[in-house]
Amino acid sequence: MVSRVLTTFLLIAAAATFTACRDAPVRAPGNSPAAVRADARYPGWRTDFAHHSVALNQFQDGGPPRDGIPPIDHPRVVTQRQGDRFLDDREPVMVVEQGAAARAYPLQILVWHEIVNDRLAGRPIAVTYCPLCNSGVVLDRRVDGRDLTFGTTGKLRRSDLVMWDRQTQSWWQQFSGDALVGTLTGRRLRMLGSQTLSWRDFKHIYPRGTVLSRDTGFVRDYGRNPYEGYDADPSGKPFALEGAPDRRLPPKERVVLIRSAGAATVVPFSRLQRHRVAAGRVGSQPYVVLFKRGVLSALDAGVITDSRDIGTAAAFDPHGGTRPLTFAPAAAGVFVDQQTRSTWDITGRATRGPLAGQRLRPLTHDEQFWFAVAAFLPDATIARP
Repeated sequence: MVSRVLTTFLLIAAAATFTACRDAPVRAPGNSPAAVRADARYPGWRTDFAHHSVALNQFQDGGPPRDGIPPIDHPRVVTQRQGDRFLDDREPVMVVEQGAAARAYPLQILVWHEIVNDRLAGRPIAVTYCPLCNSGVVLDRRVDGRDLTFGTTGKLRRSDLVMWDRQTQSWWQQFSGDALVGTLTGRRLRMLGSQTLSWRDFKHIYPRGTVLSRDTGFVRDYGRNPYEGYDADPSGKPFALEGAPDRRLPPKERVVLIRSAGAATVVPFSRLQRHRVAAGRVGSQPYVVLFKRGVLSALDAGVITDSRDIGTAAAFDPHGGTRPLTFAPAAAGVFVDQQTRSTWDITGRATRGPLAGQRLRPLTHDEQFWFAVAAFLPDATIARP
């Protein structure tokens, strides 16, 4: 069933290819035909295939061609009141903060576009989401003082989205932000913080925040899930993953991936759903992970509002000021530290008590399927109770 649904989606996405490719540049500035080395396997590309950090045979066709899943290059935003017209309070949104600005990017839109080339508080950012890996990553689009804009190559590597930049036509791994092919091979985009929240929590915590509009310039059935049933069975086979997945956890078990100074640790959602708080270390960095229910899956039912509640999680440095804090769950969606009895929310803000107004420092984290973490970070450790 999943294969049939995915095939249908890929055909729908491919139908938009002509419009998407018509608007995309076909030549990178400064890249004349003599300046790059073409590859007959990739007709139409002006990527310098002589430069690559991984074997080219690792890339698989995902179905749609280049920008067949079209990125959003001219995002429009609306107010929260306008967002209420198309978003259910339990729907998942990726939240990005830059300075005093906060913006929500609904997964009901990202699941159809995968990349939003945006600018928030003056910073050029790429908000990316790979449904096959459940990987939501926000990247700074600047390299060597130049703003890059990204599209979808139509290729997958280890089931993950492979992006391309229109300035050099280099290919980039969405999971890590690494350039794998082309003149920028070896460069890495800076990963920026983000968090998945329910639409209700975003409105409550960021009352002045904006939200990405459905007015994208494309006709899509926003609110429907083209990957119906994809995460229904955690033990199910991932799409387009070569080789056997790491069996330490079910392949599509959701995990919180925490990265710090080259180290990586995951905390399984199955543990968080039972205990709501997890603490430990990733390398030398202590962490606390907080979990809250009330967020729907974007990859379950055919209509997202009919999907099951999977919750959401976030990782923080547990220090409040200069001292470490120990956290425990209190009421639904609320946490308390044992040292001061202050209460905290899912974004790491102290809402009551002696530490009210303080905020925990977010750690670089994401909510991924386990198979993707294991494929790219095979040495990642699994936090145990």
